[in-house]
Amino acid sequence: MEVSKFICLLIFSTLSYHANGNVSTRIIGGEVAGASQFTFTAAVHVHTADSRFFCGGALTGNQYIITSGTCVYNAELFTVILGSNSLEGEDPNRETLATSTYHLHPDFNPDTLENDIAVIQLRMPVMLSGYIQPIYPSSMDYQNNTDAISLGFGQTSDSDPELSNELRYVSTVTLTNEECRLFYGNQIVDSMICASGNYNEGTCIGDNGGPLVSRVGKYHYLMGVASFISANGCESTDPSGYTRVLPYYNWLSNVTNRYGY
Repeated sequence: MEVSKFICLLIFSTLSYHANGNVSTRIIGGEVAGASQFTFTAAVHVHTADSRFFCGGALTGNQYIITSGTCVYNAELFTVILGSNSLEGEDPNRETLATSTYHLHPDFNPDTLENDIAVIQLRMPVMLSGYIQPIYPSSMDYQNNTDAISLGFGQTSDSDPELSNELRYVSTVTLTNEECRLFYGNQIVDSMICASGNYNEGTCIGDNGGPLVSRVGKYHYLMGVASFISANGCESTDPSGYTRVLPYYNWLSNVTNRYGY
């Protein structure tokens, strides 16, 4: 049995947030997002029977959050934050919603992270605004060397276990799966996609479920869902791993009651 070369991106809590401005290079890297810059971003507090942890997600439509399978596996309750680029502090645009309904992909494998995708369903449609707008899965088949943006509130270094209080984003470029297998071996399957930033920029613990997006003109499209990082740590130069959204386009459409995005 092949030893796993990657780990998922969950951060367990009592949750605390890294709110100072002295952030090291990484989400690991990147910049603080501006107000209304990424209006689809969701922060998700997950409650299971015996733990709490944090995940990211992306609003699609007005009632669904696309996230990773590991973020909903055995979950009992979700607290979802929309409309804000901070987890704590005053923000009149922040909406905090609770729900217990989710749709886990039926073929999700928690050991291999294959089919690591899920949808959280809000109890009621959220009111859209200038700070809360959906993103939709892209129907494009992204190949290597595609510009992408990775988002999250996750750790900013291997040595600091706290979440960032502020949403951060980093520019990345996609790799071919053949290139990604040089780092992770045959654990990389066609439904996954890897992306790498400048030097070691990319996702870290706490970014699980967060969006990897492409930008076309003024619009963003969801191309991946954060799934794993290297067992060598966030600050290694190994690429970050995502669930590729395209293979799940029809499943997402059915789950969210949309007949085509």
